[in-house]
Amino acid sequence: MGKLKTQSLQKRNSDLAQSNRQLEILSNGIFQDGELPTFAKKIDETNQFPLRPKKLEILQINVGYMCNQVCEHCHVDAGPDRKEIMTWETMEQCLEVIRNTGAHTLDLTGGAPEMNPNFRRFVEEASKAGVKDFIVRSNLTIIRANKKYYDLPDFFKKHNVHVVSSMPHWTRGKTDKQRGEGVFDMSIKALQELNDRGYGMPDSDLRLDLVYNPSGAFLPGDQASMEKDFKKALLEDFGIHFHNLFAITNLPIARFLDYLIASENYEDYMYQLVDAYNPAAVENVMCTNTISISWDGYLFDCDFNQMLELPVASKIKHISEYNEDILNNRNIVISQHCYGCTAGAGSSCQGTVTD
Repeated sequence: MGKLKTQSLQKRNSDLAQSNRQLEILSNGIFQDGELPTFAKKIDETNQFPLRPKKLEILQINVGYMCNQVCEHCHVDAGPDRKEIMTWETMEQCLEVIRNTGAHTLDLTGGAPEMNPNFRRFVEEASKAGVKDFIVRSNLTIIRANKKYYDLPDFFKKHNVHVVSSMPHWTRGKTDKQRGEGVFDMSIKALQELNDRGYGMPDSDLRLDLVYNPSGAFLPGDQASMEKDFKKALLEDFGIHFHNLFAITNLPIARFLDYLIASENYEDYMYQLVDAYNPAAVENVMCTNTISISWDGYLFDCDFNQMLELPVASKIKHISEYNEDILNNRNIVISQHCYGCTAGAGSSCQGTVTD
């Protein structure tokens, strides 16, 4: 794949590898002195505090932080040097919940979830549970990273997996800048292989969606317009089809926070997020219908809270003691990073949350 641009924050022994340091930055400075309102104060102004969960629809499970890429914006701080991997014992506890919960969507993420040694076994067992939408978040390059992954498109098809794939741009330069040298070419090859299996083709039930993250300190543009541009360019240049594009705002945590501080864009970016605050987006942010499960089985309101080590505000803390009724009676844990999910049309793992 070529030389990766960076190591994880953890490998570099950066102080931002510590969640408490990230939370300290997000709570001090322009928020502490009142220059900008805290997120709690902002949603209180629009009579939406405290934030409460709705009916659970999505179980998002992070099966490990190991990844074959080290992307500039990664909020997980994933990479080849991360060794946190979900064990089969924890996966079995997740399977028990999947069989008994009312959630209709299972969302597997990482790192590169495919690098978990029990990934295929877990998919096979989870697919038997009959979830309506079985998502795997793939970085695409994993499909071409090693011969043992070459058959992933066939494996995904066999289990009718909904593939959601990272794709920063339809050009090589912008993609490789964010994700590493050679990522674009490998991603194109992987998309073509998925298309060959029927993924992303018009009228196909094999769902293939792409995810766009901005490459700098700015918010994503209109999702529908970008989807048209992506579809036109990828079809004309490479013959590639896909179904939907999800535009996701970069949240100011982990490596993107590191980038913002290093480029002296942190305060400007936070101003952008606060200025773009949309109370309508608060109604449908992903933490209201999702439970996030970490590689070691702990429960969080969302994937971002997981990375900041902000567990659910409930006596139920771990997948082994899961109780949906008790979990539903909680307040959602928030901090200033939550502005990223409520800016403009809003942002979630399923893209924008308002029309």
